[in-house]
Amino acid sequence: MKKILFSLLFVALALVGCNNGNKGVAFFKQTSVGMPYELLVVCGQDLWDSSVGETMKEILRSDIPGLPQPESSFRVSQTSHGAFTQIFKPFRNIIDVQIDPKLYTQTKFKYSKDKYAAPQMVLTIQSPNVREFEKFIKENEQTILDFFTSAEMNRELDILKKNFNRAFNDSVQKKFGCDINIPPHLTGIKSSKDFLWASDMNTAKEAISSVVVYSFPYTDKNTFTHEYYIDMRNKILGKYIRGGREDRYMTTNADYVTVKDKAFRNRYMQEARGLWEMENDMMGGPFVSHSFVDEINQRVIVAEAFVYAPGKDKGNMMRQLEAAIFSLKLPADKELENAILIPEIIIEDTIQTDIKE
Repeated sequence: MKKILFSLLFVALALVGCNNGNKGVAFFKQTSVGMPYELLVVCGQDLWDSSVGETMKEILRSDIPGLPQPESSFRVSQTSHGAFTQIFKPFRNIIDVQIDPKLYTQTKFKYSKDKYAAPQMVLTIQSPNVREFEKFIKENEQTILDFFTSAEMNRELDILKKNFNRAFNDSVQKKFGCDINIPPHLTGIKSSKDFLWASDMNTAKEAISSVVVYSFPYTDKNTFTHEYYIDMRNKILGKYIRGGREDRYMTTNADYVTVKDKAFRNRYMQEARGLWEMENDMMGGPFVSHSFVDEINQRVIVAEAFVYAPGKDKGNMMRQLEAAIFSLKLPADKELENAILIPEIIIEDTIQTDIKE
């Protein structure tokens, strides 16, 4: 029996219970189903059960980077083309595997946005044979993961545009001349010179989410080295994020920090991921930060998200917060239309119109 996610079973029951003919079906086609970071693969059962299917599962269930414990990038389910009916078509993330030597001479991507429902991404991989298909997905593993991760983060950004912490954004505007949309439940705000911290630790809960925004003077390109980043993070967060005793303060586990040079909104961005710790305490968890040069004010602006959730999965918590820090707009960005959107992954040989049936 095929493994079907609970969300799909719910839709099936709802469709039956609605008992309203095509009206009920049309209604559910309008809104995609599934939880964030759930993904449906449409392919033959023989392929899914083969070594090629195992390769696909390994790619899609690979670990989320920057976490202290393994967590899968996506929750994956599968159905065959024959069973790909109205129940499955509204799924939010779909990979459609099409292997046919009569139709295709090379392996390539195609994608369609909101093909059967909204919001939705359907990525089609066309190939003449199984061997070339497996080689292609191995070579494009990161592209596939980034494609659907980008789609999910943009969905979160769309939500945050409508419902965000306005008090924190007002504070960021006054202190830094920037804008940022963070989740509204981060209601605890602490402010210091060139530093703002929002968290939900003021509520009774076992997991704590936090976003910080801080700045420091920009000197030269050496500002963005691995060592400089860790030193500056320890200096600033160690000063403002402290425990109940003088010897307890936030620090960085330097052995688990990765720093990458990236581009975002046609400007340089330094992305850092790693693990934070509290000196002389047992607290710790993952963090991700984005650093930019604010040319107008000759300073570096950093937006960082981190969580404390001992014994719990942290992947989706971190990805929700990472989407939030992607919304940071510098003073020079304020006039950009749709500036908070993450650019969708560009795939070669991509057709953005509906995929031909």
